[in-house]
Amino acid sequence: MTSSLIAALFATLFAGNQMTLGEQSAPRIRKWTPTRVPEGTTFAGDQSCAQCHQSYVRSHQTTPMARAMETVAEAGILRANPRLRFREGPYSFSITRDGNQSNYSVTDGKDTITVPIGYIFGQGKAGQTYLFEYEGAFYESRVSFFDEITGLDITIGHTPSAPSSLNAAIGRKLERAEVLRCFSCHSTGAVKGRELHLDTLVPGIRCEACHGPGQAHMAAAKEKKASSGLIFNPASLSGDELTQDYCASCHRIEEDQRLLRSMESTNVRYQPYRIFQSKCYSDDLRISCTACHNPHESVASTSAYYDAKCVACHSPAKGASEAATFRVCKIGKSDCVSCHMPKVSVQQAHFKFTDHYIRVVKANEAYPK
Repeated sequence: MTSSLIAALFATLFAGNQMTLGEQSAPRIRKWTPTRVPEGTTFAGDQSCAQCHQSYVRSHQTTPMARAMETVAEAGILRANPRLRFREGPYSFSITRDGNQSNYSVTDGKDTITVPIGYIFGQGKAGQTYLFEYEGAFYESRVSFFDEITGLDITIGHTPSAPSSLNAAIGRKLERAEVLRCFSCHSTGAVKGRELHLDTLVPGIRCEACHGPGQAHMAAAKEKKASSGLIFNPASLSGDELTQDYCASCHRIEEDQRLLRSMESTNVRYQPYRIFQSKCYSDDLRISCTACHNPHESVASTSAYYDAKCVACHSPAKGASEAATFRVCKIGKSDCVSCHMPKVSVQQAHFKFTDHYIRVVKANEAYPK
């Protein structure tokens, strides 16, 4: 065996990727981040995953992640509201339904710009925003739909003052990095490497967006071979890795918050950034996004569900010393979240978001940014 071949063999073995003694096998997934999908990645699709994980796939389909994006043809909100209108200064906005398409129009009374909506972001629980192409670029619509008012209002992050021209009124032109971020966090298979692949886009965050490509995993399982290393399990991450790198890749981190500081209290929408401030987070390694939320199920809404999560840490363990036990609240024994994670109203969003900065909230205190 030549020295070059020996070097190649050892390089492959230590990389832990393709080769075992005497046989060739699929690459093992050592690390995976939903927003950093390698170029050339192909996905098998949810139906393939459902062959073995039917209950997970079925329950996940109803989650906000799975519904983070929808096609214009489906467009539940736009079908239910076929004619939406909004006026801002000299400009009139409308979104009108025409068969399986919705058109976005802006007029100043003299001239009109009308474009077909290309992509719908958001499930509509709080609201949803629209992307379209105009003059060779992607734009974010200046107006979005908000559930609380069952109508249109200015999209969060857009300048509050009336636009200076009709072209400026249609929306915000997106930089390339923003386009990639939007599609990475709201769909599966659309961004690979640093390129946009709209031909392979699947709306929403599906199984493989979080677990990585599943073909090799499924093939090994069918042949009754070891398959766990051929798919990524986020449960293998520490609480810090899961929250700060994995979930925060879409749900925002401190760096994003600094860029969006001008948006006042809307950073309450960025749960990882908010929870970083919590004493719980720095004191207890068990605290992570999945400590309270099951990503395969819709977000729980009952106080009892979250009380149980709090009590799991704030109850004396049998035989544990007082120093090893997190203090139990002396005021209340239930509805913990309403006191320690209050809802914050974001006027621009017409919605109240749960503040994930876990703390003792003092009466009449200013919103802690």
